[in-house]
Amino acid sequence: MSKWDARDLAHAAAIEDAGDAKLVGDFVTVDFDDEDRIATYLFEANLSGYRGWRWAVTVSKVDNKSTATLCDVVVLPGPDALVPPKWIPYRDRLQPGDVGVGDIVPSSLDDTRLTTGIAALPGDDELDPGLAFELGLGRTRVLSIEGRDQAAKRWHDGERGPNSPMAQMAPKPCNSCGFFIPIAGSMRSAFGACANAISPEDGRVVSAAHGCGAHSEATF
Repeated sequence: MSKWDARDLAHAAAIEDAGDAKLVGDFVTVDFDDEDRIATYLFEANLSGYRGWRWAVTVSKVDNKSTATLCDVVVLPGPDALVPPKWIPYRDRLQPGDVGVGDIVPSSLDDTRLTTGIAALPGDDELDPGLAFELGLGRTRVLSIEGRDQAAKRWHDGERGPNSPMAQMAPKPCNSCGFFIPIAGSMRSAFGACANAISPEDGRVVSAAHGCGAHSEATF
């Protein structure tokens, strides 16, 4: 079947849909399907805020002898079109400090950082998971291995890790300080909380290899 021309029909359809001939620009190209029965005509779209977009008018023919029939009229982005950025879920957009007083961040059931409470690693809960569940004391979800690894890396590489300027200038590491309180669970040997009121890290989770000038055993 040879190619057929329905440009005038497509152009008129685009103008009718636009409501104003000025909104339909020059003809760009036409694409036929493999059987030459469906054709999509593209015209520049002179629409405010739609730079680079095109009117796409699809027409079809049953066979060579039939009259072309209008199928669809839409506006589609061209290769250089101004388009909105790809949508990113809110949970992937959140940054530290974004959650303020009164803000609620809905929990996601498929958060890979969490796993069921019964799957807690040994040492992460005071009670046996089965007993905790029976007593109603178990948490629905706890950190998964992935969530634990992410937290450990973030804390280790952050400002309260062993490579921060503060730690590099400290006389001794936190794990030898009397104000260092190891956290519970499987990360006990690597992290703890600072309990020194005059330390810049007071009340914060610090790496056991971190340090500051307020070390309990610092001497002059």
